Amino acid sequence: MGTPSLPLLLTLLCFTHSLWVSNGDDTFPTQQSQHNPHHGTANHNYRDALSKSILYFEGQRSGRIPSNQRLSWRRDSGLSDGSTMHVDLVGGYYDAGDNVKFGFPMAFTTTMLSWSVIEFGGLMKGELQNAREAILWATDYLLKATSHPNTIYVQVGDANKDHECWERPEDMDTPRTVYKIDPSTPGSDVAAETAAALAAASLVFRKSDPSYSKLLLNRAVSVFGFADKYRGAYSNGLKNFVCPFYCSYSGYQDELLWGAAWLHKATKNPTYLDYIQVNGQTLGAGEMDNTFGWDNKHVGARILLSKAFLVQDVKSLHDYKDHADNYICSLIPGAPFSQTQYTPGGLLYKMSDSNMQYVTSTSFLLLTYAKYLTFSSKVVTCGGTTVSPRTLRNIAKKQVDYLLGDNPLGMSYMVGYGERYPERIHHRGSSLPSVTTHPSKIQCSSGFSAMNSASPNPNVLVGAVVGGPDANDRFPDRRSDYEQSEPATYINAPLVGALAYLAHSFGQL
Repeated sequence: MGTPSLPLLLTLLCFTHSLWVSNGDDTFPTQQSQHNPHHGTANHNYRDALSKSILYFEGQRSGRIPSNQRLSWRRDSGLSDGSTMHVDLVGGYYDAGDNVKFGFPMAFTTTMLSWSVIEFGGLMKGELQNAREAILWATDYLLKATSHPNTIYVQVGDANKDHECWERPEDMDTPRTVYKIDPSTPGSDVAAETAAALAAASLVFRKSDPSYSKLLLNRAVSVFGFADKYRGAYSNGLKNFVCPFYCSYSGYQDELLWGAAWLHKATKNPTYLDYIQVNGQTLGAGEMDNTFGWDNKHVGARILLSKAFLVQDVKSLHDYKDHADNYICSLIPGAPFSQTQYTPGGLLYKMSDSNMQYVTSTSFLLLTYAKYLTFSSKVVTCGGTTVSPRTLRNIAKKQVDYLLGDNPLGMSYMVGYGERYPERIHHRGSSLPSVTTHPSKIQCSSGFSAMNSASPNPNVLVGAVVGGPDANDRFPDRRSDYEQSEPATYINAPLVGALAYLAHSFGQL
């Protein structure tokens, strides 16, 4: 935990300068250094895991499946989505193991995939295009969902009815009800997250497709204006439809700060910096809520805004370095102010339901903040303990390694990676015979025989990361146990960036 030696700091500084590559607005010179900052051999094939973590998104596609689809057991689905409201809502992603399109987690997934590419896309080599295509599949849908001013279509599918069936998306006959937010039923949380997603994605496409990037950014500006003007949580007006699935438990203030941070980054318009300075504290910038995921964005906003101070020298945002440091200190085992629980095997543990989402989001933030700190020659001080960027990288690596198999069970929690991985994941399309092998329709209730079966899923959803083990490192690999066995897009999205960093740092890319 002590301060590293000067030669090591210089080595890390040189390495991170070579890593400072971006597909966004703040590109630094690219030098593909092969230096290994971890000073050891790689525990895992991070490049293979990276490839699979992106491939997973093809298995979650809704809409018309393209000819270059690599997970060939999936077929077209949801081709009439939106028709009940006379709007085209075909496309997008199913969030997890069911057949509903929830806009709130889909937008967050898009933001985190984009941030992964913005920070580490220059290291992805052949996987960069696959990552861009995963983002494009989402943004094309989000543009449809925001095509009418002051309206966002935030969900397709009656979740309660959907959960009464266990059927393939290609077969689904449950109501494809469309839910929206507007001035009379506001949803600042989902709207501001959608604005963040569009703004972040605009940076991904700024060089490769400037006209599309401009479309995304213009839409982000208008959507954020709607989010800020008509304030309210979407789970107030739509409570019966979005809860308990994706209730906005943390309120909408965190998304307004997060959305403004992304628009500041993407537009460079001083209006957003002024907005952050005026509203930051009332929007919760200094709160000690240290869980980052689809619901609460405060920590992500603190890390993102700290970059403007540490790297771009926006001095008015200096408080966000302190806010970010407080978050880091909450993660350091044994440090003052440490609040984070770890399993006996060393996994960060936040909650029983889909805990791995917090493992991946935290690992991404640690690696990203380490990059900012190293560039600016700064460290984190937790009481009397100095925490170096290298320490942050090592914590992140340990978490990713646990996920990939370095754990008491020797179990990879990424499907299709390693010798042993979950075989009975809570996922309708994966658990039922594919349309190719079983062309006739599988009815709503008929599928539950597969859900309750002890047999492995017939279709391998390669790259899917499940909810993970319990607080004592136990994992039953039981399909009915959705808390531990269900994968989700927002688990994978931040992992993409972390794996790109690790694959490059060990010379695998």
